[in-house]
Amino acid sequence: MTVSVNLFTMADKRYEMDMCNGPLLSKILIFTLPLMASGILQLLFNAADMIVAGRFAGSMALGAVGATSSLVNLLINVFMGLAVGTNVAIAHFYGAGMKKEVSQTVHTSVMLAIICGIFLCVLGISVSRPLLELMDTPAEIIDHSSDYLRIYFLGMPVMLLYNFGAAILRAVGDTKRPLYYLTFAGGINVILNVIFVAIFGMGVRGVAWATNISQAVSAILVIRVLIRSDSVIRLDLKQLKLYKDIVIRIAHVGLPAGFQGAIFSISNVLIQSSVNSFGAVAVAGNTAAMNIEGFIYNSMNAFSQSAISFTGQNMGARQYGRVKKIMLTCLGCVFITGASMGALAYVFGGRLLAFYSSDADVIQFGLRRMLVIMLTYYLCGMMDVMVGTLRGMGYSIMPMIVSLLGACGFRILWIFTIFRSLHTPESLYVSYPISWFLTFFAHVICFIIVTKKAGIFRADRAQS
Repeated sequence: MTVSVNLFTMADKRYEMDMCNGPLLSKILIFTLPLMASGILQLLFNAADMIVAGRFAGSMALGAVGATSSLVNLLINVFMGLAVGTNVAIAHFYGAGMKKEVSQTVHTSVMLAIICGIFLCVLGISVSRPLLELMDTPAEIIDHSSDYLRIYFLGMPVMLLYNFGAAILRAVGDTKRPLYYLTFAGGINVILNVIFVAIFGMGVRGVAWATNISQAVSAILVIRVLIRSDSVIRLDLKQLKLYKDIVIRIAHVGLPAGFQGAIFSISNVLIQSSVNSFGAVAVAGNTAAMNIEGFIYNSMNAFSQSAISFTGQNMGARQYGRVKKIMLTCLGCVFITGASMGALAYVFGGRLLAFYSSDADVIQFGLRRMLVIMLTYYLCGMMDVMVGTLRGMGYSIMPMIVSLLGACGFRILWIFTIFRSLHTPESLYVSYPISWFLTFFAHVICFIIVTKKAGIFRADRAQS
């Protein structure tokens, strides 16, 4: 019996999950499916943006929104990494039954979300246009992209509040309520997209405002459930403060995770710049294909998030023998998910791309990307599960360094050598699956090293 049961009242008991006892596969699936649906719904925010922009404002508007994605990720990933740190910290404390520390982490995390959100808002508005110019964004779409980003970054405080709040709920096993709230907010986003763009003709500005308003709704709902909770994760706005020890603990895992995301984004910014060299039609096709890929990525990434929460709770409860089983279960699930969804997406690629644009050239360029990425995408999911496992164990600097060298460094080297020599879209895209395989293999070696150091293999044999 684990102590986590005592941390919730009966009112919240139905949302709790004991990750430290019982069968793993069924619990991982119960935890992951709502998380997967939540990720897909979040992506639907962007899909609605893309589809409405492409259909009602033209291919240039579609390209303008798509050209911002890698830049947005570059600027927000460091701060989103802190949400990962929140998840790991609460999962460890929760598994160990440390009520006071759980409460302190909740209040510190919400305060961090507010502070980081305001900072990111100012930063994004200030640097987005210069960075778009550095990325060689096509002249015909750069003004629209800049307008979109200025409005989009106004919504950073509510975006971070939602993500930090959802991380708190995930850490204690609650993936259902974030799903409910995103469903509601997603519906609002679609409706506002149509009203602002199709009816009022606001173009990319309308797309950005619809996204911000819907994200504000989801943030309000998540914070509301924390305030009204009767459990250890209850939020009291009067007690918001930064606890130094908690900030350090969150930063220990969160900052390397965030920097890893930022490093990936730097390589993606370079890839986006390389795509930009093929013109606005190529940008639009690449954007549509990336958006379809996102549905598969979010489905796979749900297993990575599960690996973080399950590993974190079991590490806190000192159930070391379950950690390797959690990793292997998540790897098997993510392989099946990525391989099957990737194959289906490629087979129906032309029809899917047609939702985003009726331009035959845009569709053709999107298919060229999907040919390379979709059939190997499961490697990306397996790589992320290994990262999630290591982070759940409390190791975050190691996967950051591995990702820096194995994925990002390799891609950057590839761009300035192979791609510069061949200069075709295919020669650019093939850098992805190669880097995923190399980084996955390196993470497996890291896992073997840290588990031997922590005695997890010995604990596994002792419990079996």
